Amino acid sequence: MRRKPSPLSLFTLLLGLFRLCFRHPVLLLIILGLGFGGYAYEVKIARPALLYQGEPQALDGKNSDTWFRILRNHGFILGYSDLRGNPLWVEYALTADAENTPSLKRPSRFETDWRSINRVSHDSYQKSGYDRGHMAPNYAISHLYGGAGQADSFLMTNITPQKPKLNQQLWQRLEEAEIKHFAKLFGKVWVVTGPVFSGTVERLSSDWMVEIPDAFYKMYITEVNPGEPLVAIGFLVPQTVSGKEPLAQFVTSIDNIEAQTGLDFFAQLDDRTEAALEAAIDPLPWNLQALGK
Repeated sequence: MRRKPSPLSLFTLLLGLFRLCFRHPVLLLIILGLGFGGYAYEVKIARPALLYQGEPQALDGKNSDTWFRILRNHGFILGYSDLRGNPLWVEYALTADAENTPSLKRPSRFETDWRSINRVSHDSYQKSGYDRGHMAPNYAISHLYGGAGQADSFLMTNITPQKPKLNQQLWQRLEEAEIKHFAKLFGKVWVVTGPVFSGTVERLSSDWMVEIPDAFYKMYITEVNPGEPLVAIGFLVPQTVSGKEPLAQFVTSIDNIEAQTGLDFFAQLDDRTEAALEAAIDPLPWNLQALGK
């Protein structure tokens, strides 16, 4: 479990560093150099390794509803909105799950992310009528990225309110399909997922810092074979599902998801490839018929 530093201990540490730097200017230069080096590593190396064709971008930078801060975790990365108390997008890569991979014990509680400003906690959802819905899924992340990945998937910055029939039925089937079916079909699949907000703003009765989404999206993108054209598929699932619907019912285009979220995905693709890929609705390569079995 990740230990959260207290504000007092952080203040004490910063005050001590300030005093040292005041007495030893050379130390200040060293700290600044390490800081710039760490930032360059984060932006140029660590984050790109977890992103496919660049980080998502807001279509309208003036719209505060699409503002986010990027948080990097073990095995996945996300854009978190402190204003909405939700991750706006979460991205991770899946490979085929080995049959003999042991399942880790599921944590009993979710943890407040020390990096969050709004301090959303496990108890924020208490008696709200909504489940704590994983965006980066516990099963896939824990199997592919171990205990550290699982611990990060239980941070509240990876969680969003989902109705029980969605979270425990249809969404769970989609999470199972992506690692048991899609990843085995292609070898490696990139996943981008998150909530969709539309209409009147509604927040949890148990914590006004958490906005309730109207729907959720998942996008999958991969190469059928190296050097061949990319294939992608999108799903847009409303909160109001009964949970028993076929997954194929919710297939949509990436263009539609971008219009619903106000975010631009895979912006580093060349314009012609991006336009064709994001406009297409082609479930055939994904063999969705097998999921009904």
